[in-house]
Amino acid sequence: MKLLVFVLNKEELLDDVLAAYVEAGLSGATVLDSEGMGRYLSYEVPLFADFKEFMKGNKPYNKTIFSVVRDESLVPKLQELLNEVCGNLDDPGTGIL
Repeated sequence: MKLLVFVLNKEELLDDVLAAYVEAGLSGATVLDSEGMGRYLSYEVPLFADFKEFMKGNKPYNKTIFSVVRDESLVPKLQELLNEVCGNLDDPGTGIL
C-alpha cells in the first residue's frame, strides 16, 4: 500500500485528472488547495519579498491530490494518463507526482 501525492499546477485540468484516476482504477482521493513555499514566502516573509518578482506570472495556488493506492500495479497506468492530460510531468509547470 502506498500514499500517492500529486501536485497539479494547472487547476483547470482537475476534472480531467480525477477522470484519469478513475480510469486507472483508483476509486478515492482527497483534493486540497495548496501553495508553493516560494509563493508563500514572497508574501508572508519580508526578507523574501524579492521572490514576488521571480514568481510573477505563476498561479498562486495548486491542487494537491492524495490517494491511497492498494494495488501498486495501477501507478504506471496513472502516470501514463496524467502525462496525457497534463503534458510531460518532467516539464516545469505541469505537476509533480
